[in-house]
Amino acid sequence: MQAQMLAPAAVLVVWSLIVMLWIVPARFGAVAKMEDKSALPRKPGMRGADLEGVLPDKANWPAHNFTHLMEQPTVFYPTVLILAVTGPGALDVALAWTYVALRIIHSLWQGLVNTVVVRFALFISASLALMALAIRAVMATAFADPSALPV
Repeated sequence: MQAQMLAPAAVLVVWSLIVMLWIVPARFGAVAKMEDKSALPRKPGMRGADLEGVLPDKANWPAHNFTHLMEQPTVFYPTVLILAVTGPGALDVALAWTYVALRIIHSLWQGLVNTVVVRFALFISASLALMALAIRAVMATAFADPSALPV
């Protein structure tokens, strides 16, 4: 069951890398379509944030989502590891897959449509799955029976 618990985390890592790569064609495509490239910032050490307000909003949405994938999932990964080490149950695995599925749908929604009400509903749903996982991780550790451990 440990590998099954780690699989959703591995999938979310791969998804995060896909979203990272999605930024390149989104931004470069928008730059290529610009008629007046003089609006582009020309400064040393330019960052993606410097393109806000310069490129169309939709060109920056994948980058916004990539930032989101570097935030809340940082709580997901150790939670999954805790449960994998302590011996996950089927509910733990199901909650982890639910979280990952909702995060992927959230990414696609934010990158392609970006209606905030729907995006927020997806975020809250994923957050509830993560909260349930975190509570189960606390239960698996704080209430573990030390006498059941191998000697």
